[in-house]
Amino acid sequence: MAINKNHEFEDLDSIKCSIVEKNVSADRVQFLKDLLTYNKYEVVVVASPAPKAAPVAAPAPVADGEQASAPPPAPTPEAIAPSTFTVGVTDLRFNPTNAVFGRSLHTPDGHVVTLAYWNQEETVSDDTIPYFEHGK
Repeated sequence: MAINKNHEFEDLDSIKCSIVEKNVSADRVQFLKDLLTYNKYEVVVVASPAPKAAPVAAPAPVADGEQASAPPPAPTPEAIAPSTFTVGVTDLRFNPTNAVFGRSLHTPDGHVVTLAYWNQEETVSDDTIPYFEHGK
């Protein structure tokens, strides 16, 4: 069990994983998978569970002489493609916050991963200026 919210664990595809991010898009999954695989982490990606559906309302009473219309069939969960995913790594010591601010992740071009790069706000990691001086 995690001590705090920043270091979560979960079973993904029956593998105990440290959670990197939850409810991310397919593009974000590809970015994280490429970055973490380059840094020699084994990445596990699963579809996020679908949100719970609202209960179906009871049919309205039908007056004498009228026919009740059948409700449209609900789409099955298997027919709907997953839109969000959960990303985890098999190394239970991995913590994304510590990895970024501890400067332990590197980009394929050899730079240290910055917070802006991790959040995909910048396409190139500029690790020459400390993160706390970017706003000045």
